[in-house]
Amino acid sequence: MLENRPFARAGQVVGLLGGSFDPPHQGHVHITRESLKRFGLDHVWWLVSPGNPLKARGPAALDRRMTAARGIMQHPRVRVTDLEARLRTRATADTLAELRQVYPGVRFVWLMGADNLAQLHLWQNWRSIMETVPVGVLARPGDRISARMSVAARAYKSYRLDGQASHLLGRANAPAWCFVNVPLISVSSTQLRARGRWGAAQLRQGTDEGTRG
Repeated sequence: MLENRPFARAGQVVGLLGGSFDPPHQGHVHITRESLKRFGLDHVWWLVSPGNPLKARGPAALDRRMTAARGIMQHPRVRVTDLEARLRTRATADTLAELRQVYPGVRFVWLMGADNLAQLHLWQNWRSIMETVPVGVLARPGDRISARMSVAARAYKSYRLDGQASHLLGRANAPAWCFVNVPLISVSSTQLRARGRWGAAQLRQGTDEGTRG
């Protein structure tokens, strides 16, 4: 059993926003708040991923990213966690399987950007993700076409909830997914790192480029 784990009761709906958060920025904060409003969530947990030992250049140290994330994401219904490091999982499908064991009865919703939906079919056991938990997709208007035409979107076309029913997603049974438009400024963590802007006081609004699998 995990010590000091986030609390959730059976029946509650918890959105999961995973990524490297390298660095975290106001774009992450914005989509988190929008997810709480749009998808009928009780809580959102950030899953700050550990570094990948197979990559020559990993993200900043996990402790540094956790500290920055907690500094920028302050909301009573949001928790910043290192659950993947503690569960020793890397693939999203494995993380979901472990969390469902640790939190029986909790309803999880996976949150992602439209860019990640467009390449979801490249993730390990991607169908397991779609068939295990509902998926909330946050999209800028310009991202809709590539995401809508993606392998995952076409494979699960009949399970898509209309955007006007997005508040029902958290109580839907998987497979279920929903698109919502969220205006965002197009600045990524990659761009912030390239500009040497790795500092909580200097972070600007943007979107996360993090690819998971």
